[in-house]
Amino acid sequence: MTEVFFYHGAADRIAAACALLGGAAAQKKAVLVYAPEAGLAATLDRSLWTHNALSFVPHCAVDSPLAAETPIQIAASAAALATAGPRERLMNLGQQAAPGFASYARLIEVVGQDKEERRIARERVQFYRQSGCDVRFFDLSQR
Repeated sequence: MTEVFFYHGAADRIAAACALLGGAAAQKKAVLVYAPEAGLAATLDRSLWTHNALSFVPHCAVDSPLAAETPIQIAASAAALATAGPRERLMNLGQQAAPGFASYARLIEVVGQDKEERRIARERVQFYRQSGCDVRFFDLSQR
């Protein structure tokens, strides 16, 4: 069953996602990122280039020729997510549960401080629990 990790209370959701992805890349853990909202994948891509001035987080789009050798891959649509193939970790930056989330061992959700975003995230928590997932929470508001 999929383990779900909710990182909530982030002052800057994209910066928090970049920090988590940077940590995963440093540990040589591959992560597929689902970023389906308009412009979100491009924003994440730009942020990963500039997030930490002293290091580089190797990343690319799932359909890039370099995808096979790149640990962090970004899927900007459900179709791109479906073609990415099986992975252990999925980070969902979308407002809805990612399609096929149950095929991943670990699902990472990053939630900001916006009231509406938090409400929608609580609905995803309920959905994941009803799906039988183990859900864990990590508060980023103090970081």
